[in-house]
Amino acid sequence: MNYRHAYHAGNFADVLKHVVLSALIDALKAKPTPFAVIDTHAGSGCYALEGKEAEKTGEWREGVGRLLFPDVGPHASSGGTLPPLLRHWLDGLLAMPGNEHGLKLYPGSPLQAAMAMRESDSAQLCELQPEEASRLRELFHHDKRMHVHQRDGYEALKALLPPKEKRGLVLIDPPYEAQEAEYRLIEQALKGALVRWPTGIYAVWYPIKQRSQVQPFLRWLGHCGARRVLRAELLVHPDDSPLRLNGSGMAILNAPWKLDDTLREPMRALSRLLAQERPAEWRLDWLLEEGAAPQPSPLPRSHGRR
Repeated sequence: MNYRHAYHAGNFADVLKHVVLSALIDALKAKPTPFAVIDTHAGSGCYALEGKEAEKTGEWREGVGRLLFPDVGPHASSGGTLPPLLRHWLDGLLAMPGNEHGLKLYPGSPLQAAMAMRESDSAQLCELQPEEASRLRELFHHDKRMHVHQRDGYEALKALLPPKEKRGLVLIDPPYEAQEAEYRLIEQALKGALVRWPTGIYAVWYPIKQRSQVQPFLRWLGHCGARRVLRAELLVHPDDSPLRLNGSGMAILNAPWKLDDTLREPMRALSRLLAQERPAEWRLDWLLEEGAAPQPSPLPRSHGRR
């Protein structure tokens, strides 16, 4: 295990992932009944942006840092305003303890979920690495809603699904150390999970380096057995080099109704604000729609798609 998220916390890929996560939790909160969040690769839960890891890469400055001052720079948003979803998400980060004097801490997915959840909701957090799991337990030792499991997240789904609440979401966000082989692990886990809990929402984050690496997974999603699958992608570099992270995506199985409408303006704003040396490309489309025949996933051809 060489990957440590502390080096990458708050980067452009985290921003996409966590904005989508925020939209999903908001959709679940639209109903009064409790829901569950299951995080298969939870990490340590919170990251210091002034720590040595984050300072070494500075990736957060090209990610969440760009949203702090949306009216500054060549890709400033119109009037310096953010779409409501982005504004609400960013305000939540700035309101957490430790960020009273600016963004010093970046919450990982478990902490962002905890900040958005209600008292009646719950979370199951899986983290295999002992040191990360220990930090996660310490972070949530006073929060009875949050349950930490030091175990393989894929295997844990067999025991955790379906949750007692019968509604909620599974976040799958592995480090992809196995690279292309990781997609086969995800497919296997999703196949079993959809049998155990066919109505659950499943959100899968994936990196984009070379398009050819992710394309088989996207094709698989088109006939995975979910009712519908929404794809949200953001590319800050061309997707043709294995040497760096060029973009990332979120695939949402059983996506909530009108999630695409909710995400469209935030995606458009992120493509503008997070652009680097070239215009960023974004994509928001259905890989599988309820009642429609599965369609092959085409390559993105231009920026600002839908």
